[in-house]
Amino acid sequence: MQLMMVLDGTVASLALAKIQEDLGLSDAGRNWVITSYALTFGGLMLLGGRLGDAFGRKRVFVGGVALFTIASLLCGIAANEGTLVAARALQGVGAAIASPTALALVATTFAPGPVRNQAIAIFAAMTGIGSVTGLIIGGALTEVSWRWIFLINVPIGLVILVLAFRALAETGTERLTLDVPGAVLATLGCTAVVFGFTEGPEMGWTSPLVLAGLIGGLALLAAFLVVERRAANPLLPFSLFRNRSRVATFVSLALVGMVMFSLAPFVALFVQDVLGYTPLRAGLAFVPFAFGLGAAAFVASKLAVKVQARWLVVAGTVLTTIGLLYGSTLDMSATYVGNLFVLVVGVGFGVGLAVVPLPLCAIAGVGPHEIGPLTAIAQVAQVLFGPVGLAIVGAMATSKTLSEGGVSGVSVTHMTPEQLSALSEGYTFALLGCAILAALAAVAALFVRFTPAQVAQAQEAEKAAQAA
Repeated sequence: MQLMMVLDGTVASLALAKIQEDLGLSDAGRNWVITSYALTFGGLMLLGGRLGDAFGRKRVFVGGVALFTIASLLCGIAANEGTLVAARALQGVGAAIASPTALALVATTFAPGPVRNQAIAIFAAMTGIGSVTGLIIGGALTEVSWRWIFLINVPIGLVILVLAFRALAETGTERLTLDVPGAVLATLGCTAVVFGFTEGPEMGWTSPLVLAGLIGGLALLAAFLVVERRAANPLLPFSLFRNRSRVATFVSLALVGMVMFSLAPFVALFVQDVLGYTPLRAGLAFVPFAFGLGAAAFVASKLAVKVQARWLVVAGTVLTTIGLLYGSTLDMSATYVGNLFVLVVGVGFGVGLAVVPLPLCAIAGVGPHEIGPLTAIAQVAQVLFGPVGLAIVGAMATSKTLSEGGVSGVSVTHMTPEQLSALSEGYTFALLGCAILAALAAVAALFVRFTPAQVAQAQEAEKAAQAA
């Protein structure tokens, strides 16, 4: 299940160009294919984790996987923009229900000791494997048809369901007050803000619908904060935010998540629409990013207990900013060996330096009972703010394309050279937007004051929490 969900997030970016051409999506519609999934996944993830405690983890896991599988089928047979975006949102709901209970089920299925440690290691490895294989498998499937990147989940999901019924034991239930209003308000608020930024360039920033989305979204998020202060069992306990370094950590996490989420679609679109790469070639071209990220993550995990975490994050985000600024200068004459390879590896290494220390800072200096909630909130900060980043960067890209004489929702095969050049300008302008977000993450990281000793304690606490 973990492999399938990580793979699904990777392959969608590679298939965007084909989906847009086949269904005639506008630039805004193209972005919604990505953001609709992440909004429901990130917005409902904390609630999904508590559903397992309230109703039994096996039951909730099976229900989440079944919903994800059905939604994947609907994505694969989608006939237009509306049905595809709705099915992608439903996929996110299924992922939000199944994913948080998966690791807990590993812990309850395997006995403590070497067997459980091995199972957790395999579970964690699926994230890295899914990121790399998703690029290759996704590219290959998209060569046949973009529909197969979703339809392939159907037989996999059915196998997961059969094995889950046979191998998993049901866990006990707890009497919990579920914060459904909080989850709904957070998801709707972010969705409304994303709608405003996504549709603004094409509908006009003074359009009543765009203004309603932006203002209404902020109002919903304000209502979410009010609800969380009064909730009996809040998704976002405010007591966890009394430490300024932790607040700066969450801000940095959100900004880094925005960079990562926004970067992949526009680089994939640039190499396919502008440079003429096939989806498979595009996927292979991005594999060095994963290796750069992995190498940096290894280095950062060793240095985090010796060097102040903020300097690792600042170094990583500054390196990412420099790489993206360089990427924003590329044009239709760019080559892979001469331009893109260094960019892909360098940005991957920079992101890797940043993403390892930040989750550890999120749980530094807290008691064992607070590690779980803080880890979950850190994950949500990355996932839920990603669509907001894509909406902002996407608005920049579309506005730039239109201002340069480009068009929206037209296949590249029917564009004039001038329109294709304008499209290229928009895509590289998006990389400038990502560079700005990375620079803001570097500034926020300067306010993270956790010591190497506190980060080392967080590493040990995280291992102890997994073992328990």
